Amino acid sequence: MFRPRGARITHMIITTRINEVEITDISDFDLERIFECGQCFRWDADKKGVYTGIAKGAVAQLRRSGDSVFISCGEDDFQTVWYDYFDLSRDYATIRRQLCIDEHMQKATEFGAGIRILRQDKWEALCSFIISQCNNIPRIKKIVDALCRLYGDSIQFGQNEYYTFPKAETLARLCTDDLVQIRCGYRAQYIIDAAKAVASGEIDLESLANSTPQVARAKLKSLRGVGDKVADCAMLFGLHMLDSFPRDVWVKRAVAEYYGPGFDSDVFTPYAGIAQQYIFHHARNGGNKM
Repeated sequence: MFRPRGARITHMIITTRINEVEITDISDFDLERIFECGQCFRWDADKKGVYTGIAKGAVAQLRRSGDSVFISCGEDDFQTVWYDYFDLSRDYATIRRQLCIDEHMQKATEFGAGIRILRQDKWEALCSFIISQCNNIPRIKKIVDALCRLYGDSIQFGQNEYYTFPKAETLARLCTDDLVQIRCGYRAQYIIDAAKAVASGEIDLESLANSTPQVARAKLKSLRGVGDKVADCAMLFGLHMLDSFPRDVWVKRAVAEYYGPGFDSDVFTPYAGIAQQYIFHHARNGGNKM
């Protein structure tokens, strides 16, 4: 049984086997709600609901059966990649209850129970959300996949080949013509500019993750093509600043409808970002029909 040092252990039971890890009695771990809520772009499900994806240089398949989630990985990958990636030391059930500050959030948290904020690679999150602007999720995923196939490293998993997200140093050496194949349009220059800033150390994502939200937002917005929404998404999903509150069209509509002008996301501190995901999921998936 895996028992991480220093992590807060909840009632969940983690059992490691040769090529699979079983997590039993875990609350708030819904595969579809985690992978389809707009926070990541490298996971796909088959007809049986088995998700396959790649993160931080590792590939895994996830499936749910009864009270257990199964991850196709060995103990080393689970300890070094997936435990942190799925934020397993955090008690989302308690956070969800804390966010029930009004009737709307009561409905939104109930509708979205199972969402977790992934601890994604910081550079991948920034680059992916630069690609995401004025784009829909299927097209974002297509562009990201094409970028990885062109400039990422190959990984064999089962009978299939997967590709890591390209390093900033790799993309920093490109020109816009090199990205014509991925059909990202005007975003090509933004991607390259961001890659150069990260590769050179002008933008230190590790340092920003330990800074204040004000400092991180200002620094990210100094990049061409990065406005409030992209910066807030990079902060929440990449830097794991859980009080960041990205406002896309769905969240803006929900805020206008349920809270009106003058709404301040500080009411959800220190988990405004998690609240935002419940609000987004509820609005985008018809939760108001509950």
